[in-house]
Amino acid sequence: MNVHVLGVFDAAGKAADAARRLRTDGFARVTTYAPAFDHNLDAALGPGKSPVRAFTLAGGILGCALGFAFPIYTVLDWPLITGGKAIVSLPPFVVIAFELTILFAALMTVAGFLLSSGLPRLRQAPYDARFSQDRWGVLVTCAAERAEAARAHLTQADVEEVRVGEGTR
Repeated sequence: MNVHVLGVFDAAGKAADAARRLRTDGFARVTTYAPAFDHNLDAALGPGKSPVRAFTLAGGILGCALGFAFPIYTVLDWPLITGGKAIVSLPPFVVIAFELTILFAALMTVAGFLLSSGLPRLRQAPYDARFSQDRWGVLVTCAAERAEAARAHLTQADVEEVRVGEGTR
């Protein structure tokens, strides 16, 4: 059973410090909330490689393969022999393959972005309306056994308020 540990901070630096401590201690699911973008919070969460590029590559390869497969299937199913030329001639199919490569790569990029962003969000994570005004938040989703360690890290960073709530399985 996972639990949510939410800390409310009055300064971005304190929230960034808490997020950095949590990530250093091995907490993988750390989310930050801020009223405006802050580079310190972004840096505290650490660099990450986006899985979106793998979706884009898979979409491009699939589109290219289909871009050649569809025309080849079509000319083999309905052969139209003109001037003794080969029925399957790849140069004219390159245009179709290129267009489908771009189309599928773009569609898979959007799908990858939505999936990696957790959208649509079917379960609501804890949120405080003050995060849109003048407070910063750090949300940790962890196993119930590690909730006290997460609370300790937030307390060390001079948190204003800590809430622990039940999460997902």
